[in-house]
Amino acid sequence: MDQNPDSLSRPSAVSTACRMNRLILFLLGAVVLASAASQPLAAGQTRLAHNPIIWADVPDMSMIRVGDTYYMSSTTMHMGPGVPIMKSKDLVNWDLVGYAYDRLVDNDAMNLENGQNAYGKGSWASSLRFHNGVFYVSTFSATTGRTHIYTTRDPEHGPWKATSFAPSLGDHSLFFDDDGRVYMVHGSGRIMLTELQPDLSGIKPGGVNNVIVENVNAVFDADQGGLKGEGSQLFKIKGRYYLFNIASPGSRWARTVIIHRAEAITGPYEGRIALDDRGIAQGGLVDTPEGKWYAYLFKDNGAVGRIPYLVPATWKDGWPILGENGKVPMTLDIPVGGQGVSGVSGIVASDEFEREPGDPKLPLAWQWNHNPDNEHWSILQKPGRLRITTGRVDQDVLGARNTLTQRTFGPTSSATTRLNVDKMKNGDVAGLIALQKKYGYVGVKMDHGQKSIVMVNAHSDSPKEIAAVPLMQKVVYFKIDCDFRNQTDKANFYYSFDGKTWKQIGTTLQMVYTVPHFMGYRFGLFNYATEKPGGYVDFDYYRIGQSGNSL
Repeated sequence: MDQNPDSLSRPSAVSTACRMNRLILFLLGAVVLASAASQPLAAGQTRLAHNPIIWADVPDMSMIRVGDTYYMSSTTMHMGPGVPIMKSKDLVNWDLVGYAYDRLVDNDAMNLENGQNAYGKGSWASSLRFHNGVFYVSTFSATTGRTHIYTTRDPEHGPWKATSFAPSLGDHSLFFDDDGRVYMVHGSGRIMLTELQPDLSGIKPGGVNNVIVENVNAVFDADQGGLKGEGSQLFKIKGRYYLFNIASPGSRWARTVIIHRAEAITGPYEGRIALDDRGIAQGGLVDTPEGKWYAYLFKDNGAVGRIPYLVPATWKDGWPILGENGKVPMTLDIPVGGQGVSGVSGIVASDEFEREPGDPKLPLAWQWNHNPDNEHWSILQKPGRLRITTGRVDQDVLGARNTLTQRTFGPTSSATTRLNVDKMKNGDVAGLIALQKKYGYVGVKMDHGQKSIVMVNAHSDSPKEIAAVPLMQKVVYFKIDCDFRNQTDKANFYYSFDGKTWKQIGTTLQMVYTVPHFMGYRFGLFNYATEKPGGYVDFDYYRIGQSGNSL
């Protein structure tokens, strides 16, 4: 089956007015999202890139270079479309160019039906490869119990061809060897090498299926009781095989990079600790056309999620040496002018919802919370707006379909929207959410024919309506400000009757990164019914910036 990621792609043509609006937003966004780093340079100075390269949730990266272009895949689990593909020319500025699939699978969990969900599941850590002119993305899923492989010759336009097989090979690395054989390296603690059929349709009967590292954590000697070795990524460099994993010692929680190497793919492998600095770990190696080497890794950074770092690597005695004196530098030896303080300009986007007639596409920055119900959302013209119509009754926002999301980002971020609520029905709730298990939102609730602006805080186990303000007009504006500086992880909620004067509502949400969702907080637009379906709301725009500087 062919999976086409273009179902949520950027519109190919827009009207003159739309072009002007987008240009204005782009220029304003560039100012807002640019680094305070954009201070004037002295004569002869070159602006250098900095870590983190992206201050947003882009975990489990897999990275390749094809000619002078770099590609990266990441994890977005229960979101759809899934397995985002990003592109860069400098390893620092990344743009979303597509997704490996539109829908991982149509089942109750991914469709939020019959009380099931895929929070923290969906598809996990992917492996991105380029072989004989073809791009390969492989991933695995507890939701399907299968290993999934997607292929294309054009990662920016697709189509992607999908295949899958059982079982689900966890935290695997897809590997094409020079002799034409294909493998997956996978496992937790005990790392396996499993040979695949040449057409990748499944595990090869009678092929290699061996343990290559009995215990990744043995590198810690007697202190082996922490995170078991996982996150395998396998590379062949100058005839040697290098296996990257993460693990942590039993005495403390600290993600640590472990590298094993061998002369043959089947081993024996010898291992060592390659980096132990602030928990920055899990990833692999990539080289530049000029012969420089970097490790791409990520760090657990509180509620914003797991954020990417780039670490210079050198070689000594056939081993990659990561960092500078064992530390991850905050400044990189990469000249770059447009990275900004967050590095997110290519993966988040404001949206005026202006489209040419008949063009329902959304920018790639958007992902749905689980599979969408495409019968109950649309992009409307004159003026451009996103309409979400309730198609069923739900108990809460976590179970609601058609919540449209984008990443939050650090060090601070803000999202603003304008909402027309004239056609809501009794029991409907719609608004703007900071989405995770412990969510918070500001929205409109209609009860007994009366509308009110409400703030709901779900930091505790039971969501609580903290505040309510009567709403007597059809249009209202909402804003959420997030502060991730020094893992403060706080969100504040605001409303406005005119889009100019803002009033804070409710309480500050203490955001918490939880394992059940296993994802950084997302901004989301939502509408759900608690009594009767059929009501709808129109979002006129979605605008992002740094807190206090919404567009």
